Amino acid sequence: MNVLAYDLGASSGRAILGRLTDDRIEVEEIHRFSNDPVKVDDRLHWDILRLYHELLQGLLKAKHMRVQPASLAIDSWAVDFGLIGKSGELLGNPYHYRDPHTQGVMEQVCSQAGAEYIFEKTGIQFLPFNTIYQLVAMQQAGSPMVNEAAHFLMIPDLLRYFLTGEMLNEFTNATSTQLYNPRLGDWDRELLGRVGIPDSWFGTVVDPGAAAGQLRHSIGSDLGIDSIPVIAAAEHDTGSAVAAVPALERSFAYLSCGTWSLMGTEVEQPVITETAFRYNFTNEGGVGRTYRLLKNIMGLWILQELKREWDREGSVYSFPELVQLAEQAPAFAALIDPDDDLFLAAGSMTTRIQQYCRQTGQAAPETPGAYARCILESLALKYRYILELTERVSGQQFNGLHMVGGGIHNALLCQWTANSIGKIVWAGPAEGSAIGNLAVQWMAQGVFSDIWEARRVIRHSFPVTEYEPRDIEAWEHAYGRFLDMAGLQISELE
Repeated sequence: MNVLAYDLGASSGRAILGRLTDDRIEVEEIHRFSNDPVKVDDRLHWDILRLYHELLQGLLKAKHMRVQPASLAIDSWAVDFGLIGKSGELLGNPYHYRDPHTQGVMEQVCSQAGAEYIFEKTGIQFLPFNTIYQLVAMQQAGSPMVNEAAHFLMIPDLLRYFLTGEMLNEFTNATSTQLYNPRLGDWDRELLGRVGIPDSWFGTVVDPGAAAGQLRHSIGSDLGIDSIPVIAAAEHDTGSAVAAVPALERSFAYLSCGTWSLMGTEVEQPVITETAFRYNFTNEGGVGRTYRLLKNIMGLWILQELKREWDREGSVYSFPELVQLAEQAPAFAALIDPDDDLFLAAGSMTTRIQQYCRQTGQAAPETPGAYARCILESLALKYRYILELTERVSGQQFNGLHMVGGGIHNALLCQWTANSIGKIVWAGPAEGSAIGNLAVQWMAQGVFSDIWEARRVIRHSFPVTEYEPRDIEAWEHAYGRFLDMAGLQISELE
């Protein structure tokens, strides 16, 4: 049985064809495309109509292969959205979460509404680009989109609407907005009222695996294809990635590693406690109405931005070349906290790493290899800190860490993560979000009885590489230095 998954990341998107034969999954990338944000004046947007065009190209590629998918589904990044007017038309290009228009808004909203109140309502971590702050920022700026809006759709919801004409909000992405109440199982109308956002914009929330319409007849006519059922997958790409974690035990820790790193565990009920609030954990929806208790970590974004900076200057390195240079550079020469606000926005990361090193009394890196090593070692050390926090907040102990996503192609990062945490790392599959998307579609069709059957098949279908910890003493010493440098106290974990 063939199904089609669209997996949209912050820099590129793919159309992945999934085939299930003899209890094994095969995947084939049939279309890949860039996802380049567009800056107009000082505003940063997603090119949403270009993304829609690329979805149609994926359907054409399947047609040329003489494949008729049994269904299709979309997953993407979270928090961003489009507003639909009363006429049913999109009112403007969605803003990119790295657009600066939310600067200072989170602090203002938390001061007025109360951070504890917001966390108690939603269980979601405080990030300056969360949907709630984007909407308040648009209100404060007098955006005409806010005045004319009738419907709120997140990025996969919006693309799905273009394909089907059906307006539905999907659970895993809805929870990321900091406007959804997991105890009520619905949008929190009281919170929406307190921050002045009309609750009439927010529609029915459906679970991953729900039927979400059929491909529009007009699209089928234009492309010369038959109608295809559209499924609401776990549309937050991390929700899909966690669905694809090939865990054998019900209690497991995961790291979805890419532009962002997201680390946590899967729980049956949201953990909305003082400890979770204190450490700024989040409770995002998962498949089967589970919750992903996790924290966002800046991830490989900093290295990606460095590469773009060097490319513009004419010093072009591939990522494998940068990893090789990092391995050759001196160990633990300089460390950064990847989650420092300095590294959130696009721009010169060499300048910012130099600034961070000056502020923390360290010698700044001088070579591409030293910069890359600084970033990768710092990520591995931050992963240990967050894993220890996850154990504290969840009340669980983990005997290893499952890594999924494109970041596992970086074997050095996987090994250094094992070294840092002092536990086994199981790396795979790399195409976690797309595979989780496919698995939810097969669950919707009754091929898999539940997510655990899907995970069993995923485990048998894709290689998992084990990394045993090495050089534990050196990494233990570096971890103590990292905590001191970043102002993170070990005593907080006791």
